Formats: sequence, structure tokens, C-alpha cells
Amino acid sequence: MTGGDADIAATAALFADPARARVLAALADGRSLAASVLAGEAGLSAQGTSAHLAKLREAGLVTVERSGRHRFYRLAGPEVAEVMETLARFAPPQPVRSLKAGTRAQALRFARTCYDHLAGRLGVAVTSALLEAGALAATDGVRSTRRREGDRLSAPLTTHPYTLGPEAQPVFGSLGVDVDAVRRRKRPLLRFCLDWSEQRHHLAGGLGAELAVAMERLGWIERRAPGHRAVRLTDRGIIELDARFGVTLAA
Repeated sequence: MTGGDADIAATAALFADPARARVLAALADGRSLAASVLAGEAGLSAQGTSAHLAKLREAGLVTVERSGRHRFYRLAGPEVAEVMETLARFAPPQPVRSLKAGTRAQALRFARTCYDHLAGRLGVAVTSALLEAGALAATDGVRSTRRREGDRLSAPLTTHPYTLGPEAQPVFGSLGVDVDAVRRRKRPLLRFCLDWSEQRHHLAGGLGAELAVAMERLGWIERRAPGHRAVRLTDRGIIELDARFGVTLAA
């Protein structure tokens, strides 16, 4: 017998549990973490963390890699992080009961990782700057990262109106990104998401991931504390983005 419709409720239930949601959130920046680290970040016992990880592995949402006596867990792929971004768009905000919680939420909206590429205000601004600089080109005649008709809210675009622009090689090359090398990999070179907090497109795919790595290597952005998807735009990053791309952002 062939299978019926997809059992959305079964998968949705895995995201609905607050403890499992915290485990997934801790992995949402693409890191591989040991169960003991995940327990600390999610505020769970070792036994509880193991039980949640077993369910997530069984559902294909996380994978595990052995290194000596230790096991390291990570999301099964960027698609899992994209589901979390979509849910974040429709989920009510958690109550802010402290200055720390409010600051954290603001930091996520400003700049964060969506699995392995930049999102938030920073991610959208950089994507727009690449379009203006000719590193990217719009194929639909709209020279903007604004939402197009039919784009689903906070979701990866199944099709997108962008291609590499005439200045792609020099612009990305100046940041230390080899476009041809990224193109030769199995991962799609160009993908785009509709950012949940900005409602505009940000660059994803292989090129988006390499761009995030390059900006961190150049000292433009820094990772915040473990378990925090927000990234910090450094003073150097503020200066370089303004000088090279005309992007004016406050840290």
C-alpha cells in the first residue's frame, strides 16, 4: 500500500514541546554540540536531553557524529532551521520579564544566523548592498530585496528572481569568497529566504554560508554567547560595511 498524506501533526508535535524547541534552538546556528552542552543550554537533565535527542533523531531532524567517546549532535540540514524560522514568524513572542530577555530579542532581530547564513536586519542590508553593487542581479526587473507577490512569509523561496551579477567575482573576491569554488559544491549556489523579522529577502545557499564565514573571518561580525543565534556587528564591521557598500548600521 502506498502512504497517505504527510502526517504534519506528528512532526509539528516535536517542535511543540518547549524542551525540544530549546534543544533545536541551541543547534539552529549550525553547530555540532555534545548532549551535555545541549543539556546546559536547554536547562534539562542529561536523561531528559537524551530522550529528546532520540525522538529528534528518529524523526530525522538531527544527526549524530561520534568522536572518540563523545557524540555530537547537529541539525539534519538547513531545512530544519528554515522550519524554525517559519514558526518564529507566526509564534507569539515570549513574555519579556527582564532587560536581558528584551536585549536578546532585539539582538536576534538585528543580526542572527539562520542555520549557517546571516538573517535579520544585517542579513537583509548586506543582500541589498550586494544587489546595488552588481554582485547580484534581479531577473524580474525589480532592483530591490522587497517581498514579491506569492512569496510565502518567513520561508525559503522555491524560486527566486536573482542571479549572479557582472560584479560578482570582484565583489565576493574582495571578501575572500571564491565564487567558482562554491559553485563546484553540491549545495545550490544561490538561495534566498523571506526574512521573518524584516519581511525582505536575505541571501542563503552556499554563497550565503561562505559570506557569513568571510565576514566572521574578517572580524566584521562575532558570535555571541553559546546558545545565542544572534551575532554582533563589530566596530570594524560597521566601518567596512559603510566604506565598501554604503551600509549604515549601528551595532
